[in-house]
Amino acid sequence: MSDATSNLDIDRLSALLERFRVRSHLFHAGPLCGVTRFAERPGLGFLHVMRRGEMAVTHRAGSGAPKRIEVREPSLLFYPRPLAHHFHNAPREGADFTCATLEFEGGVHHPLARALPPLVVVPLARAEALQHTLALLFAETEQVRCGQRHLADRLFEVLLLQLLRWLLDHPEEAALPAGLMMGLADPHIARALTAMHEQPGSPWSVQSLAEHAGMSRSAFAATFKAQVGETPGDYLAHWRLTIAQSKLRNGAALKVIANDLGYASASALSRVFAQKVGVSPREWLRGARADAGDSR
Repeated sequence: MSDATSNLDIDRLSALLERFRVRSHLFHAGPLCGVTRFAERPGLGFLHVMRRGEMAVTHRAGSGAPKRIEVREPSLLFYPRPLAHHFHNAPREGADFTCATLEFEGGVHHPLARALPPLVVVPLARAEALQHTLALLFAETEQVRCGQRHLADRLFEVLLLQLLRWLLDHPEEAALPAGLMMGLADPHIARALTAMHEQPGSPWSVQSLAEHAGMSRSAFAATFKAQVGETPGDYLAHWRLTIAQSKLRNGAALKVIANDLGYASASALSRVFAQKVGVSPREWLRGARADAGDSR
């Protein structure tokens, strides 16, 4: 980890997680033996902590994750997007697990969910910052006590946040692809991204964002594209549209959304929306409600 990254004096995650929340739900604590199948469920990821034992993990071909991996030490396995996976444990040497589902607001469109690899595996020995939270989590799941499930759910959310911090500090070790997380791991690009996240309605230009990053305009534009995978203008447009989609799902009027996001009018937002998403806001919302089983 570079000194520049470790000394960042900005909060790179709160603006994202305040707008697009993640809820965790404990569903298993204890040993697993034989083959355990975890089905792909829309909108849900998984966070597994293997406390002891060894296992193999398999995924279907073409899923984006390795077809088979061996986990031979206590590790955390993080699936940010829906992905079916199988754990294979020897019956007489059952590995001990604590597991939770992760409900990402917006599902696969959650900015962090779509910016991460399909699977992140972190040996616990390499992530010392997680140890105190893990100790509390294990203590809560070892015996039934009042409020156990509620507290375990919140501890998993703390664990996820600490894991995201670890990923930002170890982007190469985590094999992060170009995208939001790689951008946030860069000490200069992170400043521009955080500014856009916190003030999406501001009239940002490449020059003003470069000034936030402390870089020349040309160096900023090139570095941003290399780290994030798209231009600053395209990223800002996508960020605004992601917020617009969230607000539409929550019942906000298009005119209000347009004003909040810096568009001159509802029709201006509609034009950008149709151009980037492929359908009008009204058509998109109708489809989103149909997918969610909402007949309004």
